[in-house]
Amino acid sequence: MTYSVFDHQCMAEALRLAEMGMYTTQPNPRVGCVIARDGLVVGRGYHKRAGGPHAEVAALQDAGAAAKDGTAYVTLEPCSHHGRTPPCVDALLAAGIRRVVMAMEDPYSAVNGTGRQRLMDAGIAVETGLMQVAAEALNPGFLMRMRRQRPFVRIKLAASLDGRTALANGESLWISSPESRRDVQLWRARSSAIMTGIGTVLADDPQMNVRLEQTEVQPIRVIADRRWRTPIVSRILNTPGKVIIAGSEQQRIPTELKAAEVQLLPLAEVDGKLDLQPLLRLLADEQVNVLQVEAGETLCGALLQQELVDEILLYQAPLIMGEGGYGLFAGLNIASMKNRIDLSLIESCFVGQDLRLRFRPAASTQGDA
Repeated sequence: MTYSVFDHQCMAEALRLAEMGMYTTQPNPRVGCVIARDGLVVGRGYHKRAGGPHAEVAALQDAGAAAKDGTAYVTLEPCSHHGRTPPCVDALLAAGIRRVVMAMEDPYSAVNGTGRQRLMDAGIAVETGLMQVAAEALNPGFLMRMRRQRPFVRIKLAASLDGRTALANGESLWISSPESRRDVQLWRARSSAIMTGIGTVLADDPQMNVRLEQTEVQPIRVIADRRWRTPIVSRILNTPGKVIIAGSEQQRIPTELKAAEVQLLPLAEVDGKLDLQPLLRLLADEQVNVLQVEAGETLCGALLQQELVDEILLYQAPLIMGEGGYGLFAGLNIASMKNRIDLSLIESCFVGQDLRLRFRPAASTQGDA
């Protein structure tokens, strides 16, 4: 399929519009739409939040009568089913759209290919694949959940120049700069859930919530706690919002945790560590697109060992913490260079005085969650 310069311009605008829903659409995907006719853009829209109008409807409302006989450029296949809103396919047909250019098909089973087919059955010209890579980069969490029934997993780390995340006595506040800590809040806000380990809970007593004024929905908070040691008085249990504690099915659950307003998830153990795959499947069932992990070397190492890491977000601070401190990942036991874990650097920038680095497993093609 050959696309014109104008086609590319319109789809690029639709992608920019989709980005405006970065923090508000979950669990839905981020979607943008542009309506054009006779070489002019006549309508723009994007999906703002779950339950609200989809991008196509917003763009059609913006275009009004000018949409008739026009082209709709949309970053994701228009829906063809009744959910919390009517099918977008119906809205496009009612508006008299004659051509639909979509960046990619929707992997959601209730939509996948059916929206495209309904448009074609109605005589609409449908073209697929324009700027697909960029479109997929907008929604790696949604795509991961649809395709692999688990969230996109990002590990957030702050480390010194010599790779330490805490001193030998456990002290870690603060390695990163104030600017980096605010940046982390933005990454939390675009996540559906935040996970930490019991070591972090006992050492730092964190809240693990998003502390930004514009935050509309708090992420689910998850604690990996093999021996069910989470104190009932901990701040994470006494901060509003849903909390899940995952522990070993072989360990006794304290009575006070059973009585607390938390969801308890007993998991099997594998080599003395929690089998985290069932936890990720549960989070997918909870419509979690992106899971951000903020934990110590044990949990981060376990996730990496179980091949459940999709991205590493590292803030490297310009300081040296010396020998004896905690590292980034524990328990990997890599004895040969041929067994090393190769990563690809996908972004580097300064945040305050810290260097922010983003890595993906070398074989990954996922986009920006």
